[in-house]
Amino acid sequence: MKKVLLLMLCVAMVVMAFAACGPQVEEETPAATQAPSESASADESAQEEETAPAEAGTGVMPAIAKEDIKVGVIHITDPSEGSGYTYTHDLGIQDMQKNLGLSDDQIVRKNNVSDADPTAIETAMRECVEEGCNIIFATSWGFMDTCEALAEEFPEVVFSHGTGYKSNGVNFNNYFGRIYQARYLAGIAAGMKTETNKIGYVAAQGVDNSEVTGGLNAFAIGVQSVNPDAKIYVKVTNSWFDPAGEANAAKALLAEGCDVIGQHCDTPNPQLEAEKAGAWGIGYNSDMTKDAPGATITSVVWHWGVYYTYAVQSLIDGTWSGENYFGGMQDGLVGISNINEELAAEGTQEAIDEATAKIMGGFNVFDGVLKTNDGQTIGEDGGTLDDATISGGINWYYENVVAE
Repeated sequence: MKKVLLLMLCVAMVVMAFAACGPQVEEETPAATQAPSESASADESAQEEETAPAEAGTGVMPAIAKEDIKVGVIHITDPSEGSGYTYTHDLGIQDMQKNLGLSDDQIVRKNNVSDADPTAIETAMRECVEEGCNIIFATSWGFMDTCEALAEEFPEVVFSHGTGYKSNGVNFNNYFGRIYQARYLAGIAAGMKTETNKIGYVAAQGVDNSEVTGGLNAFAIGVQSVNPDAKIYVKVTNSWFDPAGEANAAKALLAEGCDVIGQHCDTPNPQLEAEKAGAWGIGYNSDMTKDAPGATITSVVWHWGVYYTYAVQSLIDGTWSGENYFGGMQDGLVGISNINEELAAEGTQEAIDEATAKIMGGFNVFDGVLKTNDGQTIGEDGGTLDDATISGGINWYYENVVAE
């Protein structure tokens, strides 16, 4: 693989006799799978390899004493919003800090950095470097190209990019996860609850974006597994963060008769609109039950502290490998929040428990032959889509999805 060759070359040049070993939190979790957050080709993202756990001192970067570690994090909005994407990432940073026993002055946050403003992105990252950060977590898609450029300029600093697909195998990697596993579970809750058999879905990006579309399809497959008569109706905002657009999309779906609103967007606004309309919803990123307790049945959630703790600890141990990270439910990286028993359909918890056990036992949401909404088929009997395809090659909608 191209990345492996690049990694071997860099190791030979920098640390000579060291051997790189990739991160592996669980034996069944691939250590390096590209996970593009926007439309990237499967070729760009098809990087997957099985590797053994790294031993102390075998990484591609020198070990850093814990007291000397300084962590930078670039946020697209402000964690103080108390819900959604940035809030959830910062909870992960807080978990990492607590798990590793780092002091407050070892964490540098740059908030409200627009991922559409290259100057602001570069300024924020350079400030992190100047303040002595050894590793910088860049949490939004639009931060990727700046990470790539500055990683070359500052080879002693690790640039770890959330949701992207670029990397250099040494001091620039990307991280994401199998959120589709949790989407499948949430689909079960939605499919069991709907009374109109019309479920709405507010999507940040369209069919060309594999991150959004793969999650939506997993949700749709989960719905179908318990309610083959239900349809998922999609409204696309074409923005990762658009509070007004997200609210308006939810309103439109509710007006069309959807009585459950799912989402892949940053704010709790779709859940709030569902609550106002007397409908129900499935939140995303953080547990949105606290935002819309009268509507939110459950939320698809990330536990970013799993990765952030692993990454910083590997720098301390000298085991940082430069590999990309793609975790899942087996690692504790993704899941769903507690079911709101007052809102959920009878038997929802039992159905989700059964599906969870299947996933933990090796079931892949994208197993077998999958039918698209335009009459095509994907996959084959006895097979399953691999991580590279799931993360970079799902540019189609499942058969029960209705999209304009």
